Amino acid sequence: MGSVDPAGLPWPQGIDPDRSGEQELAARVRLRVSERAANHAESLTAAGLPPQTSTRFREMVEALVEEELAMETASRLGSTAKPLDIMASRRIARTVFDGLLGLGGLQRLLDDQRVENINVNGHDQVFVRYADGTKHQVAPVADSDADLIELVRTVAARSGLEERRFDRAVPRLNVQLPDGSRLFAVMSVTGRVSISIRRHRHPRVTLGELQRLGVCDPGLTAFLAALVRARKNVIVAGGPNVGKTTMLRALASEIPAKERLITIEDTFELGLDRDPEAHPDVVAMQAREANIEGVGAIDQDVLVRWGLRMAPDRVIVGEIRGSEVVPMCNAMSQGSDGSLSTIHASTSSGTFAKLAAYAAQSPERLSLEATNLLVAAALDVVVHLAWSADRVRVVDSVREVVGADGTQVISNEVYRPGPDGRAVPATPPRAELMGELVTAGLDEQLIRQAWWGRSP
Repeated sequence: MGSVDPAGLPWPQGIDPDRSGEQELAARVRLRVSERAANHAESLTAAGLPPQTSTRFREMVEALVEEELAMETASRLGSTAKPLDIMASRRIARTVFDGLLGLGGLQRLLDDQRVENINVNGHDQVFVRYADGTKHQVAPVADSDADLIELVRTVAARSGLEERRFDRAVPRLNVQLPDGSRLFAVMSVTGRVSISIRRHRHPRVTLGELQRLGVCDPGLTAFLAALVRARKNVIVAGGPNVGKTTMLRALASEIPAKERLITIEDTFELGLDRDPEAHPDVVAMQAREANIEGVGAIDQDVLVRWGLRMAPDRVIVGEIRGSEVVPMCNAMSQGSDGSLSTIHASTSSGTFAKLAAYAAQSPERLSLEATNLLVAAALDVVVHLAWSADRVRVVDSVREVVGADGTQVISNEVYRPGPDGRAVPATPPRAELMGELVTAGLDEQLIRQAWWGRSP
């Protein structure tokens, strides 16, 4: 298929796969520019000079591409070759830039702010889901599957704290891209190399902005903000791709800037350390995979324990997905009030079963009864996200944890799904929680309107 976006317009960047001559020229220009850049770097080293900054390197690459295209244009003037027009030159230059400075054929999709998810099933089977929920197949992102593997290896070399492998011995890659998106790739275990990229369209977001997007109404927005200010321990639950990380960022926006935060993730996504104005004192920690000898792995449960020794005001775990549940609950119940995390769960009540399942698999091998006691002592509120009837990401349920009774965690659903799937007030919070939220700044009149109408 041609390189056409959903609006029917040609892609502003990249080369149409049908323009094979342009692809060949772009490959030649990229090779020549790469060689000239490498020679320049060697000359700096030989002269005892420091390497170029990233800004100067980019400027040099841009100048070299212009020179190469100018020479190509001049050489065609005296031959029978088809001259390069302005648009062709721009497409070729962009392709070379993306290859040398960006992420190749993926870059044009990452630059499109409408794109939410990118799924690649081989170099020429590329599917994009847009923010409005529509899905389209778009142009190939590489010339072959072999080139696609090399592109993923380039991503591995440029992303994260350290280079990560991607080969038959290590056939999967899970990294954060420079723009904050998360890339997961697999090879060997699939017929063709496959890539999934989840975009984070709201890297810096507040609860007020989520309210404007329709995720929650004004009353619920105020309630959630008060939970954070009152230092309540909150888990954000929901299915895949429903906005849990975005909600976690929005909740964190209510944390006072004076507080010290320790964030723990399997792969960097939260990015709270990238906003020094809102969060100047942040230590972001990422789990580490084993090396080629199979040693050196550091899991999230270890990082949670390390984080507790770093004098945190709050510990934020990007996603609970295993044995870190026990140290996380211990942290919540032993002084790190106001901690936040996310978890995959299809319902708000199902969150407790998921926590129990993870605890049973942990080294501590907690029983269901012991887990429930720990969860009840640690967790204050579950905020659940889902899709509304009109396919908007929304908060659909909020549960206040009350206690534990054997195999059951006792909770009040203070907000439940309404007719359209959006959360509506249900059981009023207990007086104790309500008093703490009012002390934290929640408007008491707003409470009365939400649960009792205009009068209590």
